[in-house]
Amino acid sequence: MNITPPDPGSASWKQKAYRIIFESDTRAGRAFDVLLLGAIMVSVLAVMLESVRPIDARYGPLLRAVEWFMTGLFIIEYLMRLLVVRRPLAYALSWLGIIDFLAIVPTLASLLSVGSRNLIVIRTLRLLRVFRIFKLGKFVGEGEFILTALKASRFKILVFLTAVLTLVVVIGTLMYVVEGGQNGFTSIPKSIYWAIVTLTTVGYGDISPVTVLGQTLASVLMILGYAIIAVPTGIVSAQMATPASPATPAFKQVICHVCQATEHKSEAQYCWRCGEKL
Repeated sequence: MNITPPDPGSASWKQKAYRIIFESDTRAGRAFDVLLLGAIMVSVLAVMLESVRPIDARYGPLLRAVEWFMTGLFIIEYLMRLLVVRRPLAYALSWLGIIDFLAIVPTLASLLSVGSRNLIVIRTLRLLRVFRIFKLGKFVGEGEFILTALKASRFKILVFLTAVLTLVVVIGTLMYVVEGGQNGFTSIPKSIYWAIVTLTTVGYGDISPVTVLGQTLASVLMILGYAIIAVPTGIVSAQMATPASPATPAFKQVICHVCQATEHKSEAQYCWRCGEKL
């Protein structure tokens, strides 16, 4: 599909607004995103401070006023994003669009339920935009490298997790039989919980074996825990150390301004989803 890009000299106000709101290759775009991140952090900080009773008792009305002011800005920003994109529904249903929508819902929902305002901390997810602001796309590429290694190791890790699950079920059941309810192992699921806590070397201490046989099983499980933790790390590390295949596709960090699609191949000039020129 051959689509001629619009003449930059005849760009409409929507195109100019799109460059500022969605892109960071201009001074205005970078400034917009930096101000947006600042507003997000101020809003989240206000919610956190409001949860501290002494601060809320003294500055509660001010903190709530700040939050409503920030919510108003986020509503305007969200509506502007819907207005400047060619396909508003595609943006609204994209993961960034959903996060933007969720950023304004908690405060509005507080009109019906007070406790829902605490969900405002979901706005911290929008801080992921920092990768676009400061041109850290190469670090996103490194993240794709790790993700590729995890995908390649998924079957080995699945087998490993199955073995671990089998182990904790067996040990948990044995502990239930050996210790019994009088020592805190009142059921097999609770005994399995103890086995998981012990195997992962967390050790809450809310349940502990008393008998000699139970303590012996616990000691064996503790030793296994140190060995088991290293296994998935070794699997992923070995996969990451494997030279990348030349056939492995490389993606460039470009978001289609029409359908918001990502993961375009490095040589792509048109969007793989809608055909728009990138």
